[in-house]
Amino acid sequence: MNPLLLPAIGDWLQRHGRAIRLLQWIVVLFYGLLVIVPTFLPLPDEKSHILTHLTVFAQFVFWGIWWPFVLLSMILMGRAWCGILCPEGALSEWVSGKGRSRAIPHWMRWKGWPFAAFAGTTIYGQMVSVYQYPKAVLLVLGGSTLAAIVVGYLYGREKRVWCKYLCPVNGVFGLLSKLAPLHFKVNANAWRASYSKVIRIQPINCAPLVAIRRMEGTSDCHMCGRCSGHRDAIALSARSPNHEVVKLGAHLADGWQTALTLFGLLGIAIGAFQWTVNPHFIEAKQKIAEWLIDRNIMWPFDENAPWWLLTNYPAQRDVFSWLDGGLVVSYILGMGLLMGGGLTLLLALANRALGPWQRQRFYHLSQALIPLAGCGVFLGLSALTINLLKNEGIPVFWANDVRLLLLTGANVWSLWLANGICRHYAASLPRHLQSIAAFCLSLALVDYAWALMFWIW
Repeated sequence: MNPLLLPAIGDWLQRHGRAIRLLQWIVVLFYGLLVIVPTFLPLPDEKSHILTHLTVFAQFVFWGIWWPFVLLSMILMGRAWCGILCPEGALSEWVSGKGRSRAIPHWMRWKGWPFAAFAGTTIYGQMVSVYQYPKAVLLVLGGSTLAAIVVGYLYGREKRVWCKYLCPVNGVFGLLSKLAPLHFKVNANAWRASYSKVIRIQPINCAPLVAIRRMEGTSDCHMCGRCSGHRDAIALSARSPNHEVVKLGAHLADGWQTALTLFGLLGIAIGAFQWTVNPHFIEAKQKIAEWLIDRNIMWPFDENAPWWLLTNYPAQRDVFSWLDGGLVVSYILGMGLLMGGGLTLLLALANRALGPWQRQRFYHLSQALIPLAGCGVFLGLSALTINLLKNEGIPVFWANDVRLLLLTGANVWSLWLANGICRHYAASLPRHLQSIAAFCLSLALVDYAWALMFWIW
């Protein structure tokens, strides 16, 4: 590749900010159309198809194409979606330029929000069946967008405060973008040298509030290109997709990123995708129902919860009782604790095999699971894609082969990262091999969870 091509692309983004803003507004209009209009239409029936019913089309766009491939784009191009296309980010930044411009409150800076927001949104989305019903989509996605607008109006000045601190997928995007082969590289030497040069320096509005001069990784950068060429020290560049995890994770990895990886993406998310196909879920529900009936405890069978709390669509014969809702939440949380706890134990063994316990080394090792975590969420969302294609009469016999190929590739990548991390810490080959063996057990645990969903159940 021409070494000047990537910097030229970054400079193009910097010069064409107005065109990018126009593109963002086009995405906002399209997004608003798909979120709002289906709520006024009759729900689709079994004869409705992607090209004949706007609700089915919106369902396919959001959950079949949009979200799976936005996740994939994070691995390929970093957070370019956030900086160039995201409607929430664009709206939040725009209204921030016309709002109150208040200082960001201390509570909003809590580093646990990415995990809490992801877990809460995932669980709530299952409670209201966000993948199936347009009112639930309006509530979850539209509610998130409204919150982004309110936060933008109250805090910051032409900034994306919502994106930086409260966006439910900010943490997920930050983790996956660590694997991106593209980034805006900051040349510290060129930055310092710029102070002695007579150069024209244009001010930068870094909307996601990145400390550009000290930027090392890509987790916070929205890849918008506004800083390209600044002080002749910033340029879009290529790098090894392993660089940030293996080299920078030793000091950039932290506890909340670890919790999001182990308990969120590899726990709660798996539970959210898995409960609908688990035959033991129905068996457990029947046994609990019998136990309640034997004791004349009948209120859990009531189906009077509003649709915005639990799924309630009698015309579609899809209504959650309080028992249903409680079991769904319990299953997802239980899977989060089971997978997260199991992975924590196995990674702790891998950490201990490398020498005396080091918490930062444990955080570092957990980031080797990011490829498998990202692949899992992609597969879970694409399962909806497969079901929608199947309903359209499109052959999907290839689906399990592709899933196996993707899981195999993700396992190899995670193992490759773990090997690089262990090489950094291991004092001897036996310690290195012992740590890798424990890490392989963590891969096997995740693989077993997905095997249950796609091949066993």
